[in-house]
Amino acid sequence: MNPHISAISRRAGTAALALSLAMVSGCKDFLDVAPQGQLSSETIDPATAQKLVDGVYNSLYLGGFGPDTHGLQFVILTDIASDDSDKGSSPNDYGDALRVDNFTLNSSNSNVNNVWNGYYQGISRANQALDKIALSASSDAEKNRLLGEVRFLRGYFYFNLVRLFGGVPKLDRVPQASEINSAEFQTRASAADIYAFIIEDLRFAVDNLPQKGDPQTQTGRANKAAAQGMLAKVYLYQKNYQQAFALSNEIVTGKSGAYALYPTYADIWRTPGANSSESIFEIQTGVNAACNNSAVNLYVVSQGPRAGGKRGWSDLGFGFNTPTVQLANAYEAGDVRRAGTIIFIQPTAPAGQRSTGTVLWDGFRIPSQDSVENSRYSYKAYHSRTREANCGNNDYLPKNIRILRYAEILLIRAEAALQTGNAATAAADLLAVRTRAGLGAKAATLENIWAERRVELALEHDRFFDLVRQESVTPGRIVPIFAAQGKTFVKGKNEVFPIPQPQIDLSGGRLAQNPGY
Repeated sequence: MNPHISAISRRAGTAALALSLAMVSGCKDFLDVAPQGQLSSETIDPATAQKLVDGVYNSLYLGGFGPDTHGLQFVILTDIASDDSDKGSSPNDYGDALRVDNFTLNSSNSNVNNVWNGYYQGISRANQALDKIALSASSDAEKNRLLGEVRFLRGYFYFNLVRLFGGVPKLDRVPQASEINSAEFQTRASAADIYAFIIEDLRFAVDNLPQKGDPQTQTGRANKAAAQGMLAKVYLYQKNYQQAFALSNEIVTGKSGAYALYPTYADIWRTPGANSSESIFEIQTGVNAACNNSAVNLYVVSQGPRAGGKRGWSDLGFGFNTPTVQLANAYEAGDVRRAGTIIFIQPTAPAGQRSTGTVLWDGFRIPSQDSVENSRYSYKAYHSRTREANCGNNDYLPKNIRILRYAEILLIRAEAALQTGNAATAAADLLAVRTRAGLGAKAATLENIWAERRVELALEHDRFFDLVRQESVTPGRIVPIFAAQGKTFVKGKNEVFPIPQPQIDLSGGRLAQNPGY
């Protein structure tokens, strides 16, 4: 774990909203403060204010098979739902994931319910923190920094929710007891209202967070560039290309701190690439004494190569989120990103010959195809058991998750520049990304920038969102893309996921379902 952010422990408590939309829970050890209704309304000390903020960061760890923000179930709704990967594992394993993969899911799907719960837990913690930070004895500047971090996280949580579900309930504060059953909190705000709320939160973060390199900035916490980059991405979805360009341009021109492409693409997802020059925002992980937290539950092991066929080896995981043939074929000849993104299982040698197997970067040998369940796996989710830190608990392997990288900022600026008539900047940014990949110049067309986004950001849990966004810009793309994989994407339905039926039930039927579900 990076020493600058070691205070963000997994064992943080939560004062969750007493609403059906978010779980009410509380943990001890790290944040031993009373839940909503019991926290004093008097001044709180700065350490308690900081712990409340840390509790919001801890929401980023939610995974496993319960509430989820960045674990396997989020991966299912973002990667497996896209054309970049299939469910993987054995054919009949995890039916809910298979139904997401094939667009046959309904509102009882556990993945959508657990991701909904996970993000509303994060929002609940954020609202609790925002409610109490104002009572801190800290300076106004320090309080605004803490508020900026929390509002960045809340904006990010809502950005994922609105892309997953469309309009959702807007919980902008901790409700009073008299408001618990209010329709305001148990009906859906429009997607436009949610986007306006996201922009408001991220704008506050931009205005109040320090830039990289400032004394107040700690590695791993949201800073000015993280807020600018996330807001630029939000504006890209809103087709506000002028704002997307302006914000990304602040980062690229160095006005928000020093950022650069990390030289070796494959190393971005290994220990040397953690919090590197390319990192705009990433989830921090580490090894703790209990060996059961400080990482996203099951993130690594759920995507690890799985034994199959003859077996005979101690495998590395469950085998989910396997890259598709279409993704493998999307890379140009000589593109170093292909080998840095996908683990290719070597075929079995002919009878009488010894199979070489697949040797990973750390020397671990995976047997040939006749002993492995699937043909391809995510290299970006791999964490070495021998060359990288861990304490022996495979459920919590401490792999930082890269949420926003400088390469994406360049591609956001390239797309925004092209859409605003600045072809030269678009070409320069596209070339910068391609040069690191070992490729030469290519015309900066919209299709080429989108194709670059695919191979640069593959298996980083954004492709499904990107496809839906691109369809809104150039209608007619998305149905053929999925049809080529034998999947039926229904326009007007599959752009978003169903509102979870348990949430509709808990709202007394006030949460309206998305069309087609």
